Parts: sequence; structure tokens; C-alpha cells
Amino acid sequence: MNARASLIVVTGFLLMLSLPQATSAFQGRDHFTPQEVDLIKDTQILDKRIEVFIRAADRRVLVLTGTAAGDAKQLKKDAEKWGELPAGNPGELISDIARIFDEAITNIDDVSARDEKNPLIPKALRRLAAAASRIVDQVKPLSTRSSSPTEASSFDQLMENADSIVQAAGKLPPEVAKKGKSKEEKPRTTN
Repeated sequence: MNARASLIVVTGFLLMLSLPQATSAFQGRDHFTPQEVDLIKDTQILDKRIEVFIRAADRRVLVLTGTAAGDAKQLKKDAEKWGELPAGNPGELISDIARIFDEAITNIDDVSARDEKNPLIPKALRRLAAAASRIVDQVKPLSTRSSSPTEASSFDQLMENADSIVQAAGKLPPEVAKKGKSKEEKPRTTN
């Protein structure tokens, strides 16, 4: 079995492990804003689509951490493309992030099932893993303040999904550096 095939098997296995075991009270809530849904539909290239998922999750982190009020001018500019920042209590926003990660995993798995040699798979998975680690670091302090079992369950699901993403990315073969001429290297001439 080659490295890509084993990556696909590992990713599929981790996805199965990350499926929610219990139903969440927030499952009736849409985890994307209508504008985010439109951006996802319009973005068909895997790595670009994963960037949309990451940005959607980051928008929820802004609301959770209270950093959304920092740059009103930038938020107004973003609202034109992304819509207003999502609303909700901390449990709902954490659940949204967990579900966004789950959907991102599904998108990577779907592309992998159709074209296991697609070079965008490792690129997208690495980006998603970096974002998952960063987001978990940002919201982890909020987990100590969880006020209900449902909110605690949302944090658990977020942590499971993020861990699955990071583990799958850890199974990827090392990145291959692209060979190219450096700026100082001059082409060789033949005599």
C-alpha cells in the first residue's frame, strides 16, 4: 500500500472516530451563515474551500473571545462578503466550530475518495490542522467556564474533531520542497 492510500485509510478511519456519539441540542442550528454557504458553494477547489471553512470557524472565535469589536472598519468590509458575524451563546458557537471542522473533514474525504492522488489533499489537510490547533488554543480557556452539559459536550466534540484533524495531518508524508532556481543561481551555459 503506497503512502497516499494509507493516508486515505487513516483519514477515513479518523473520520469515523470523530462522528458524534450523542445528539447535540444545537444540531437544529445552521452552523454557517447564508453568505458563508454561498461562498462554500462558489468555491470548488479543495484548498480554497478549506480556507472558507477555516475563515468561518475563525469568525466564531472572534465572537467567542470578544475580539470582534477590535477593528470595526475591517468587520464592515468583511460583512459585505461574509455577512454579519454569527450570533449565539458560547455553546452554540463552539458547536458551530465543531460542525465546521466535521464538514471540512468530509470535504477532504470526498475528494480523496474520487482522486486519491490529488495534490491538494495534503495541502488542505495541513492548513486545516494548523487552523484547528490555533483555534483550540484560543477557545480552550473558555472550556473551564462551560455552564451546561450541552456546552461541555460541544467542547468535547470540538476537541475530538480537532484532534482527528491534527492526527491525520501527522500521518502525511513530509512536504516535498519544490526545486527551482534561486535568485542568485545563474543558468549554466554549454560550450
